[in-house]
Amino acid sequence: MRVTDLPELDRPRERLLKLGPGALSNRELLALILGAGSPGCDAIELAAQMITSQAGLVSLAGADPHALTRLMGIGPAKAARVAAAFELGRRSKQEPAITRIQGSADLAAAARPLLSGLRYERVVLVACNPAGKLIRALPLTEGAADHCLVPIKEALTAVLSCGGSQFGIAHNHPSGALDPSPADIQVTSQIKRAAEVVGLRFLDHLIIAGNGWRRVPLDRHSTPGPLWA
Repeated sequence: MRVTDLPELDRPRERLLKLGPGALSNRELLALILGAGSPGCDAIELAAQMITSQAGLVSLAGADPHALTRLMGIGPAKAARVAAAFELGRRSKQEPAITRIQGSADLAAAARPLLSGLRYERVVLVACNPAGKLIRALPLTEGAADHCLVPIKEALTAVLSCGGSQFGIAHNHPSGALDPSPADIQVTSQIKRAAEVVGLRFLDHLIIAGNGWRRVPLDRHSTPGPLWA
């Protein structure tokens, strides 16, 4: 049965408008995001299959949109809608209390909402003014489940374009491990040097996993130094 064959008051859109989004099931909400089903499968059934294929809503929220296109009936447009909806949810959770970056914990708090629940690595940039007032936190780039390149030039450009004078970066480890890789350490040193060349202050580079976070040192033989000094 197609959604349009249901009685009008049983259709997800009409029920949401009458009763509110809380009255809808997960598959009904997802069906509204998908917008339509596929041949032989209505939007609600397709949504249910999508949730099941990812072992639940939480895993679906962190899924790589490219991986979603491998599901039957899910093309680039539907995958993009789903990824965009979950990303808006993550961004809406950014903590409004974090208005000033005064240490690594503040940097972690500003970046965490943009990294939470992802099953692939993402780099987040946090830009501040000279007094440490938060100007902007934004996703910088995304990668695979176990690596993500940090575009140094793009990071510096993003800070300068929003009027920032100092910045930090953070990236997630979907594995849950907080240990920095050799590449993490190398890029931290490279970013610090590049920032100095253009007159920006580099604050810190953090790894965030689950509820924890860890600073990335500037070299393999040292613990993270006081970049805030």
